[in-house]
Amino acid sequence: QLQLVESGGGLVQPGGSLRLSCAASGFTLDYHAIGWFRQAPGKEREGVSCISSTGGSTNYADSVKGRFTISRDNAKNTVYLQMNSLKPEDTAVYYCAAGVLFSKCDKGYDMDYWGKGTLVTVSS
Repeated sequence: QLQLVESGGGLVQPGGSLRLSCAASGFTLDYHAIGWFRQAPGKEREGVSCISSTGGSTNYADSVKGRFTISRDNAKNTVYLQMNSLKPEDTAVYYCAAGVLFSKCDKGYDMDYWGKGTLVTVSS
Protein backbone atom coordinates (compact mmCIF):
# COMPACT_ATOMS: atom_id res chain seq x y z
CA GLN A 1 0.00 0.00 0.00
CA LEU A 2 1.41 3.36 -1.05
CA GLN A 3 1.01 5.91 1.68
CA LEU A 4 2.43 8.82 3.62
CA VAL A 5 1.99 8.92 7.37
CA GLU A 6 2.51 12.04 9.45
CA SER A 7 3.36 11.96 13.14
CA GLY A 8 4.62 14.25 15.87
CA GLY A 9 1.67 16.56 16.30
CA GLY A 10 0.23 17.48 19.65
CA LEU A 11 -0.49 20.23 22.13
CA VAL A 12 2.31 22.71 22.82
CA GLN A 13 2.49 26.06 24.56
CA PRO A 14 3.28 29.24 22.65
CA GLY A 15 7.02 29.52 22.14
CA GLY A 16 7.45 25.76 22.23
CA SER A 17 8.71 23.34 19.61
CA LEU A 18 7.54 20.24 17.79
CA ARG A 19 9.08 18.04 15.12
CA LEU A 20 6.75 16.50 12.58
CA SER A 21 7.71 13.42 10.60
CA CYS A 22 6.40 12.23 7.25
CA ALA A 23 7.19 8.59 6.56
CA ALA A 24 6.54 6.84 3.26
CA SER A 25 5.63 3.22 2.84
CA GLY A 26 5.25 1.24 -0.34
CA PHE A 27 7.41 3.64 -2.37
CA THR A 28 10.63 5.58 -2.10
CA LEU A 29 10.76 9.30 -1.53
CA ASP A 30 14.14 9.59 -3.25
CA TYR A 31 12.71 11.06 -6.47
CA HIS A 32 9.96 13.18 -4.95
CA ALA A 33 9.75 16.72 -3.78
CA ILE A 34 7.98 16.79 -0.42
CA GLY A 35 5.77 19.53 0.88
CA TRP A 36 4.22 20.33 4.21
CA PHE A 37 0.81 21.98 4.16
CA ARG A 38 -1.61 23.03 6.86
CA GLN A 39 -5.26 23.78 7.21
CA ALA A 40 -6.75 25.62 10.14
CA PRO A 41 -10.47 25.42 10.96
CA GLY A 42 -12.46 27.56 8.58
CA LYS A 43 -9.45 28.41 6.44
CA GLU A 44 -8.07 27.20 3.15
CA ARG A 45 -5.12 24.90 2.96
CA GLU A 46 -1.79 26.71 2.72
CA GLY A 47 1.68 25.61 1.77
CA VAL A 48 4.16 25.72 4.64
CA SER A 49 7.42 24.40 3.23
CA CYS A 50 8.83 22.25 0.43
CA ILE A 51 12.06 20.39 -0.13
CA SER A 52 13.45 19.07 -3.40
CA SER A 53 14.24 15.40 -3.97
CA THR A 54 17.93 15.88 -3.18
CA GLY A 55 17.33 18.28 -0.32
CA GLY A 56 19.30 20.94 -2.14
CA SER A 57 16.39 23.36 -2.46
CA THR A 58 13.82 24.43 0.08
CA ASN A 59 11.19 27.10 0.37
CA TYR A 60 9.04 28.44 3.18
CA ALA A 61 5.88 30.45 3.60
CA ASP A 62 6.63 33.96 4.88
CA SER A 63 4.66 33.20 8.04
CA VAL A 64 7.09 30.45 9.11
CA LYS A 65 10.45 31.68 7.79
CA GLY A 66 13.09 31.65 10.47
CA ARG A 67 10.99 29.43 12.73
CA PHE A 68 10.44 26.21 10.75
CA THR A 69 13.04 23.98 9.10
CA ILE A 70 12.34 21.22 6.61
CA SER A 71 14.78 18.35 6.13
CA ARG A 72 14.84 14.85 4.74
CA ASP A 73 16.58 11.58 5.37
CA ASN A 74 16.19 9.50 2.24
CA ALA A 75 17.84 6.52 3.92
CA LYS A 76 14.93 6.50 6.36
CA ASN A 77 12.40 7.44 3.68
CA THR A 78 11.28 10.26 5.94
CA VAL A 79 10.92 14.03 5.80
CA TYR A 80 10.82 16.25 8.87
CA LEU A 81 9.46 19.65 9.79
CA GLN A 82 11.12 21.19 12.83
CA MET A 83 8.84 23.87 14.23
CA ASN A 84 10.22 26.33 16.76
CA SER A 85 8.80 29.46 18.41
CA LEU A 86 5.31 28.18 17.79
CA LYS A 87 2.43 30.65 17.84
CA PRO A 88 -1.30 30.10 18.35
CA GLU A 89 -1.82 30.93 14.68
CA ASP A 90 0.24 27.85 13.78
CA THR A 91 -2.62 25.70 15.07
CA ALA A 92 -3.80 23.49 12.21
CA VAL A 93 -3.84 20.02 10.77
CA TYR A 94 -0.50 19.50 9.05
CA TYR A 95 -0.24 17.33 5.96
CA CYS A 96 2.69 16.12 3.95
CA ALA A 97 2.56 15.38 0.25
CA ALA A 98 4.92 13.98 -2.38
CA GLY A 99 5.21 15.11 -5.97
CA VAL A 100 7.63 15.04 -8.87
CA LEU A 101 8.06 18.77 -9.46
CA PHE A 102 9.56 20.97 -6.77
CA SER A 103 8.44 24.01 -8.75
CA LYS A 104 4.80 23.10 -8.20
CA CYS A 105 5.12 21.91 -4.63
CA ASP A 106 4.38 25.12 -2.73
CA LYS A 107 0.95 25.39 -4.33
CA GLY A 108 0.22 21.71 -3.81
CA TYR A 109 -0.15 21.14 -7.54
CA ASP A 110 0.35 17.68 -9.06
CA MET A 111 1.19 16.05 -5.75
CA ASP A 112 0.88 12.31 -6.17
CA TYR A 113 0.50 11.24 -2.56
CA TRP A 114 -1.02 12.90 0.49
CA GLY A 115 -0.99 11.89 4.11
CA LYS A 116 -4.02 12.07 6.38
CA GLY A 117 -2.56 14.76 8.59
CA THR A 118 -1.50 15.36 12.17
CA LEU A 119 -3.03 17.97 14.45
CA VAL A 120 -0.86 20.69 15.97
CA THR A 121 -2.43 22.81 18.68
CA VAL A 122 -0.57 25.79 20.10
CA SER A 123 -2.26 27.03 23.23
CA SER A 124 -1.53 27.98 26.80
